[in-house]
Amino acid sequence: MKLHDFYYEFPKELIAQAPLKTRDNARLLVLDRKKNEISEIIFKDLAQYFSAGDCLVLNDTKVLPVRLYGHRKTGGRVEIFLLDMPGKKCKALVNPSARIKDGEKITLESGINAVILERTNIGRFLEFDAPIEEVLKTGHVPLPPYIERVDNAFDKESYQTVYAARDGATAAPTAGLHFSGELLEKIKNKGVHIVYVTLHTSYGTFAPVKSENIEEHKMHFEYYEMKEETARIINNVKKTGGKIFGVGTTSCRVLETSAGQDGFVKQGSGETNLFIYPGYEFKTVDSLITNFHLPSSTLLMLVSALAGRDFIMTAYKRAIDLRFRFFSYGDAMLIL
Repeated sequence: MKLHDFYYEFPKELIAQAPLKTRDNARLLVLDRKKNEISEIIFKDLAQYFSAGDCLVLNDTKVLPVRLYGHRKTGGRVEIFLLDMPGKKCKALVNPSARIKDGEKITLESGINAVILERTNIGRFLEFDAPIEEVLKTGHVPLPPYIERVDNAFDKESYQTVYAARDGATAAPTAGLHFSGELLEKIKNKGVHIVYVTLHTSYGTFAPVKSENIEEHKMHFEYYEMKEETARIINNVKKTGGKIFGVGTTSCRVLETSAGQDGFVKQGSGETNLFIYPGYEFKTVDSLITNFHLPSSTLLMLVSALAGRDFIMTAYKRAIDLRFRFFSYGDAMLIL
């Protein structure tokens, strides 16, 4: 398929610039594939679509404050967006990259220094003169660029799921932002199994597709983990005829990475670059809760693989006509 097959136009004012005051008050567009119907509810009423014995799969990654600001010796302002943080030496996107030379020192707002080491296929390597834990203490919430404002104290809570537990993400698994503790308890009380996987959302999730033939696109690797107990519960649900609801494209990719041809998943951890686009046959995921995604993105391709490209584009047009809020802080979609 071609990249332009996944392009759509939308009014820029539909991009949500801030979260709702109450997480589960978002609107939810419901796509019923069997009936070929589209309807709308409020997210807090999501539990009606679950039956006892189903399974809800959440990504428990925790977003780190990886956007840093500093200045060059000349006084010029520099933005650093950390991608990989194994220690003092990190990989990052540096802006403005073209002007900054290897070996140049950047002084952060905290007074910590970073030396630009070398270019990579994505961004630059750099090294701090302090532990990464100290560097992140003055980091900013990594809001995406289409949110055209500086981050604030409210974002530290709002751009994090209520169940976030494992440090490592550089972007939020945004479908999960809509869940409140009360809603999760309501779903659990219906006899639904709630389990957690991990995928540390990074550049691989939001990197743009540059090839017109989408099959030529290569996803960047991201760390994932499927624990033994989680795999056991998911497999028991599959055996007993329950449905697997993935929350977000990240949870979906962990499930499908971990699945065999029989639909059962195996415990494991490592890195995945699974790219799901139309033609892919899902092995484990039955339904998906997701946000609205950027035009021509790998995320839009994934939901098109599950629901069909034409049905998704029809749903997006409906959402635009109904003035749904789009992207990270926006409204959500349920694919049944």
